Amino acid sequence: MSKQTGRRHHLAGLTAWDRCAVMGVVNVTPDSFSDGGRFFDTTAAIKRGLDLVAQGADLVDVGGESTRPGATRVDEDEELRRVVPVVRGLASEGVTVSVDTMRASVAAQALASGAALVNDVSGGLADPRMIPVVADAGAPFVVMHWRGLLEAGNVKGVYADVVTEVVYELRARVEAVLEGGITPDRVIVDPGLGFSKNAEHDLVLLAHLDRLLGLGHPLLVAASRKRFLGRVLAAGPQATPPPARERDAATAAVSALAAHAGAWAVRVHEVRATADAVRVARAVEGAR
Repeated sequence: MSKQTGRRHHLAGLTAWDRCAVMGVVNVTPDSFSDGGRFFDTTAAIKRGLDLVAQGADLVDVGGESTRPGATRVDEDEELRRVVPVVRGLASEGVTVSVDTMRASVAAQALASGAALVNDVSGGLADPRMIPVVADAGAPFVVMHWRGLLEAGNVKGVYADVVTEVVYELRARVEAVLEGGITPDRVIVDPGLGFSKNAEHDLVLLAHLDRLLGLGHPLLVAASRKRFLGRVLAAGPQATPPPARERDAATAAVSALAAHAGAWAVRVHEVRATADAVRVARAVEGAR
């Protein structure tokens, strides 16, 4: 399979980039593992999104609920209060906005406020109303590999063959999404790095992105600042991993690898280094 296949699939409703796209993250939360509280205010969050675009982000993913292990879910009204004004503000500035939510009500109001796609870490499993809402809106939808909420450390992360099982479970979820009315040209897949997976699982999945591309849909890789990178960077098995904000160079390295493998987009907290990385990857491909 061509390394370009994953991003050459036509994705209805979105710009067709000739390289791996960069999705910048805006967490409108007080408790994100990476930058919780820094952009909790609506004005600060909108400014952050615009700054990410200025640094090279092609689209911005806005979320109002932390999905880190052990995080407590926010209620629906609070998530709406956090997310919708930021989506509206960024969309009014011409930014391509993704809404990161597991709630159909939040997705619906975000789409009505200008969001272009829905990024649901549960792939529509957390809220049975999600798939009909996205299908009716005709919006692209990110289907992530998910084995349940990570509350109380319940990660369900046991695999005999992580690549085979993730591909199998993602294929089944994509089929359910298609049966629910979302068209094939609006489906994006995400292996769910860090969700019900340990560092070894994440690395093996990154080493086999071709298998995920074999699902036949654009691939989103969201490795930014995650725990497995901390483990890679730690000086030894017993060493303390560097904090999340010190994992951006490692994130850019993964972004270059994902771009070279054919990913449609990478989702990152700090954009500039990754924007450079995917452009270099594209230039090298073009020189072949």
